[in-house]
Amino acid sequence: MFAGLLFSAVGLYYFRAGKKMGAAPLLILGIVLMVFPYFVSNDIALWLIGFGLWGICYKLN
Repeated sequence: MFAGLLFSAVGLYYFRAGKKMGAAPLLILGIVLMVFPYFVSNDIALWLIGFGLWGICYKLN
C-alpha cells in the first residue's frame, strides 16, 4: 500500500512537470507511475517496476 502511494505521488509530480514543460515523455511516464500499482500484485515486482520507471523519469528530467 505504501509503495502504491509513493509511486502515485511521484507520478503526479512528473505528470505536472511534463505538463508544465510540454514534455510528452514525462507526462506519459507520470501517468504510468500513477496507474501501474493497480495492476501489479507482487510486492517485489511493484518496487522494481516503480523504481525503474522513476529512474527513467529522472534521466529524462
